[in-house]
Amino acid sequence: MSFEVLNPGMLTLIQDIGRLGYQHIGVTTGGPMDEHAFLWANRLLNNPLSAAQLEITFGRLSLLAHSDTSIAITGADLGARINNQGVQPWQTYEIKQGDRIDFSMPVSGLRAYLAVSGGLRPPLKLGSCATVSREKLGGLDGQGSKLQTGDRIPLGTPRKTPRASVPYSEIPDYRKPLRLGVIPGYQYPHFPRSERTRFFSREYEVSQNIDRMGYRLAGAAIQCDLDGIISEGIAYGAIQIPADGQPIVLMKDRQTIGGYPKIGSLSALGAGQLAQRGPGASVSFYPVDVADAEARRMIFNRRLRDGAPGIGK
Repeated sequence: MSFEVLNPGMLTLIQDIGRLGYQHIGVTTGGPMDEHAFLWANRLLNNPLSAAQLEITFGRLSLLAHSDTSIAITGADLGARINNQGVQPWQTYEIKQGDRIDFSMPVSGLRAYLAVSGGLRPPLKLGSCATVSREKLGGLDGQGSKLQTGDRIPLGTPRKTPRASVPYSEIPDYRKPLRLGVIPGYQYPHFPRSERTRFFSREYEVSQNIDRMGYRLAGAAIQCDLDGIISEGIAYGAIQIPADGQPIVLMKDRQTIGGYPKIGSLSALGAGQLAQRGPGASVSFYPVDVADAEARRMIFNRRLRDGAPGIGK
């Protein structure tokens, strides 16, 4: 059972929930840039939430099915088609042997997720198949390669799954201006009050300099009393402020240590929403505490657990 890659698109990677437990030796986590979309895709199919999927960035992916199965598509609307018939994200579809699945270019958002009933079955490295090209880990070859034309993606054994879709209230609108909560970090007091006010009262633009390591933003420069810090561990979603004052949000393939001061951090769900925005998108910030971020995650986890029409418990 497999999917054959007819066209790998601009950047299509195999991702599971991430390579956890190795940051202390310099190995980053990898994993899905948008956890919200990734987790819902597995939930729609009643897969384990960590099951491997395809993360499709910017589109142009084409697949040929060599077996019957069910799929779920979530995240960005990349103009998906099955046998040249347009389909919408955030729901499941039955796939027959010989069917073709195509993605074109972004309509809304940047990254789509394609989950398969039973999950993908690539080899594991350090307990994960998450693709981190810089570290040459994960993917079909175990060496961090993105998908290539002619690749065969092994699939797990499918289970019969009912037609299901994500509740409308859980589907983000990636075209809206983005406003994200920031949890202040322990270096926060080293940013003068005027600089904090500037950071939280201005809009920033997503620059051209974005990838799976980080998102560089353009806007009002922020200054810190610290010229630099001793390199230390970096959390997912941390907002570094380098010497030029332009914020950099650290994403899934971030380096494990760094020496720039950090004004705070986004939650995982917040960073995932940022990952769906491309150059030119607007983003602004407001301060939140850890309790608020935890409450939002608990609400998301509960909604994910309760499921949606057609999803079994």
